[in-house]
Amino acid sequence: MIALTLIGKPDCHLCDVASDVVDAVVAELPDALAEDMEITELSILDDPALYEKYWEKIPVLLIDGELHGHWRISPDRLRDALAEKAAASNAGSASPAEDSGRAADDADAPDDSVEVTADAQEAGEER
Repeated sequence: MIALTLIGKPDCHLCDVASDVVDAVVAELPDALAEDMEITELSILDDPALYEKYWEKIPVLLIDGELHGHWRISPDRLRDALAEKAAASNAGSASPAEDSGRAADDADAPDDSVEVTADAQEAGEER
Protein backbone atom coordinates (compact mmCIF):
# COMPACT_ATOMS: atom_id res chain seq x y z
CA MET A 1 0.00 0.00 0.00
CA ILE A 2 1.31 3.44 -0.93
CA ALA A 3 -0.14 6.26 1.16
CA LEU A 4 -0.55 9.64 -0.50
CA THR A 5 -1.45 12.42 1.93
CA LEU A 6 -2.39 15.81 0.53
CA ILE A 7 -2.33 18.57 3.14
CA GLY A 8 -4.10 21.81 2.33
CA LYS A 9 -7.11 23.83 3.37
CA PRO A 10 -10.51 24.79 1.97
CA ASP A 11 -10.70 27.60 -0.60
CA CYS A 12 -7.05 27.15 -1.60
CA HIS A 13 -6.65 27.27 -5.39
CA LEU A 14 -3.22 25.58 -5.37
CA CYS A 15 -4.63 22.85 -3.11
CA ASP A 16 -7.40 22.19 -5.64
CA VAL A 17 -4.85 22.05 -8.46
CA ALA A 18 -2.65 19.65 -6.46
CA SER A 19 -5.64 17.41 -5.79
CA ASP A 20 -6.42 17.35 -9.52
CA VAL A 21 -2.79 16.47 -10.31
CA VAL A 22 -2.83 13.57 -7.82
CA ASP A 23 -6.14 12.30 -9.21
CA ALA A 24 -4.92 12.53 -12.82
CA VAL A 25 -1.60 10.78 -12.13
CA VAL A 26 -3.26 7.97 -10.15
CA ALA A 27 -5.86 7.56 -12.92
CA GLU A 28 -3.02 6.98 -15.43
CA LEU A 29 -1.50 4.17 -13.35
CA PRO A 30 -2.06 0.51 -14.15
CA ASP A 31 -5.11 -0.76 -12.24
CA ALA A 32 -3.06 -2.99 -9.92
CA LEU A 33 -0.89 -0.07 -8.84
CA ALA A 34 -3.76 2.43 -8.61
CA GLU A 35 -5.66 0.02 -6.36
CA ASP A 36 -2.59 -0.05 -4.09
CA MET A 37 -2.90 3.71 -3.44
CA GLU A 38 -4.54 5.17 -0.36
CA ILE A 39 -5.21 8.87 -0.85
CA THR A 40 -6.09 11.04 2.13
CA GLU A 41 -6.72 14.78 2.15
CA LEU A 42 -6.11 16.67 5.39
CA SER A 43 -6.76 20.29 6.26
CA ILE A 44 -4.28 22.34 8.26
CA LEU A 45 -7.32 23.96 9.86
CA ASP A 46 -8.23 20.66 11.56
CA ASP A 47 -4.86 19.97 13.20
CA PRO A 48 -2.69 22.55 14.99
CA ALA A 49 0.47 20.48 14.43
CA LEU A 50 -0.11 20.35 10.68
CA TYR A 51 -0.91 24.06 10.67
CA GLU A 52 2.29 24.92 12.53
CA LYS A 53 4.45 22.79 10.25
CA TYR A 54 2.90 23.49 6.85
CA TRP A 55 0.86 26.73 6.85
CA GLU A 56 3.37 28.47 4.56
CA LYS A 57 3.82 25.50 2.23
CA ILE A 58 0.36 24.21 1.33
CA PRO A 59 -0.46 22.26 -0.61
CA VAL A 60 1.91 19.61 0.70
CA LEU A 61 2.07 16.07 -0.64
CA LEU A 62 3.46 13.24 1.47
CA ILE A 63 4.20 9.81 0.08
CA ASP A 64 4.24 7.19 2.82
CA GLY A 65 4.61 9.98 5.37
CA GLU A 66 7.64 11.57 3.69
CA LEU A 67 7.58 14.99 2.07
CA HIS A 68 7.31 14.69 -1.70
CA GLY A 69 6.59 18.30 -2.58
CA HIS A 70 4.77 21.50 -1.76
CA TRP A 71 3.22 24.55 -3.45
CA ARG A 72 3.10 23.13 -6.97
CA ILE A 73 2.99 19.36 -7.45
CA SER A 74 4.66 18.27 -10.68
CA PRO A 75 2.80 15.43 -12.44
CA ASP A 76 6.05 14.11 -13.95
CA ARG A 77 7.87 14.11 -10.62
CA LEU A 78 4.90 12.40 -8.93
CA ARG A 79 4.75 9.73 -11.67
CA ASP A 80 8.47 9.06 -11.22
CA ALA A 81 8.17 8.86 -7.43
CA LEU A 82 5.24 6.43 -7.60
CA ALA A 83 7.01 4.27 -10.18
CA GLU A 84 10.06 4.19 -7.91
CA LYS A 85 7.92 3.22 -4.89
CA ALA A 86 6.20 0.49 -6.90
CA ALA A 87 9.52 -0.87 -8.18
CA ALA A 88 10.96 -0.87 -4.66
CA SER A 89 7.98 -2.75 -3.25
CA ASN A 90 8.14 -5.28 -6.12
CA ALA A 91 11.88 -5.79 -5.73
CA GLY A 92 11.47 -6.89 -2.12
CA SER A 93 14.41 -6.29 0.15
CA ALA A 94 17.59 -4.67 -1.11
CA SER A 95 20.99 -6.26 -0.81
CA PRO A 96 22.95 -5.49 2.40
CA ALA A 97 25.33 -3.21 0.47
CA GLU A 98 22.42 -1.20 -0.91
CA ASP A 99 20.86 -1.00 2.56
CA SER A 100 24.05 0.33 4.17
CA GLY A 101 24.51 2.94 1.42
CA ARG A 102 20.92 4.02 1.76
CA ALA A 103 21.26 4.30 5.54
CA ALA A 104 24.34 6.51 5.15
CA ASP A 105 22.50 8.74 2.67
CA ASP A 106 19.47 8.92 4.94
CA ALA A 107 21.59 9.89 7.95
CA ASP A 108 22.63 13.11 6.19
CA ALA A 109 19.16 13.93 4.88
CA PRO A 110 16.86 16.28 6.79
CA ASP A 111 13.90 14.65 8.49
CA ASP A 112 10.93 15.72 6.36
CA SER A 113 8.61 13.01 7.64
CA VAL A 114 5.56 13.96 9.59
CA GLU A 115 3.46 12.07 12.06
CA VAL A 116 -0.17 12.55 11.20
CA THR A 117 -2.14 12.74 14.42
CA ALA A 118 -5.21 10.59 14.96
CA ASP A 119 -7.40 13.73 15.00
CA ALA A 120 -6.06 14.83 11.63
CA GLN A 121 -6.46 11.34 10.19
CA GLU A 122 -10.08 11.17 11.35
CA ALA A 123 -10.75 14.66 9.98
CA GLY A 124 -9.08 13.76 6.67
CA GLU A 125 -11.13 12.86 3.69
CA GLU A 126 -10.05 9.48 2.39
CA ARG A 127 -10.56 9.00 -1.33
